[in-house]
Amino acid sequence: MTHFNWRVTGDSPMHVRTVLMAHGVTRTFLKQVKFHGGVITLDGQEVRVIALAQPGQVVGLQLPPEPANPNVATSFKPLEILYEDAHFLVVNKPAGMASVPSHLYPDDTLANRVKGHLTTIQADSTVTHIVTRLDRDTSGAVLFAKHHFAHSILDKQLKDGVLDKRYIAVATGAITTDHQLIDAPIGRAPDSFIKRMVRDDGRQAQTELWVRGRSQSATLLAIKLHTGRTHQIRVHCQAIGHPLLGDWLYGKQTNPWIHRQALHCARLRFYQPFLDEWMTCYAPLPSDMATVIDREIMALCQRVLMRIFPEVQFTCELGLFFEP
Repeated sequence: MTHFNWRVTGDSPMHVRTVLMAHGVTRTFLKQVKFHGGVITLDGQEVRVIALAQPGQVVGLQLPPEPANPNVATSFKPLEILYEDAHFLVVNKPAGMASVPSHLYPDDTLANRVKGHLTTIQADSTVTHIVTRLDRDTSGAVLFAKHHFAHSILDKQLKDGVLDKRYIAVATGAITTDHQLIDAPIGRAPDSFIKRMVRDDGRQAQTELWVRGRSQSATLLAIKLHTGRTHQIRVHCQAIGHPLLGDWLYGKQTNPWIHRQALHCARLRFYQPFLDEWMTCYAPLPSDMATVIDREIMALCQRVLMRIFPEVQFTCELGLFFEP
């Protein structure tokens, strides 16, 4: 079982619930602890959350057990790990792999491989808590939590806009505005279960774009997501008249250099509360993205990117690609 302990600071007593919530335990997760076998303690003795804790006492949290899901198959195929600690896992998803199982892809998705990894390292739980998802043909960094508490912490970071996701994309045509914030609601397209579109009754969606290179036929973009709607970047780029290269659903699959949407999640940044550190993870640029940038933008842009994305490890210059 996974345990956490926090010493009460300050000069005044406070409820155990207040101590727990100050360390990221949400009300929703407290219900999970209460009804699914978790234990809350004060100096080692089980208590209710309304108990008063004195300065210097230790509030403990034992997470409830998480039974493995027998409906999620275990795959031991290779997994490219970008970052890992006792609570979080960031992996690099290749294009063409689904993030989670479905009736179309039941056995070898990213979640299946993560379950295999958790099984191999004998983690306390093999439940795959996926926090950020990517479309099957989008490559790049994907964040998993290793237990329900860590997942609830990252969910709050997503809701608060703290968890930062940055993408590299290549759009069709020359986008003339160097920087723009697309604020347009997204909902389902009426003629498709899969396709989305900008529509007045959709959910709020914001995508921020910076142009990092352009030619007459294509534009290299650095992108920040402020919300996380399905197909958000693809829909917003189509809405401004510049669908992504290779995007068969929102544009045309006619590019000879890339046979998917030219979209890659290159950076994830989140706060690791158990270490009190900000974690920034980078996913290497795939070869098809590098090729389409080289062929469609200009050789200069490619030289800049290959300096930013060396094969072995990244340099601090990568951050400059995403900053204004």
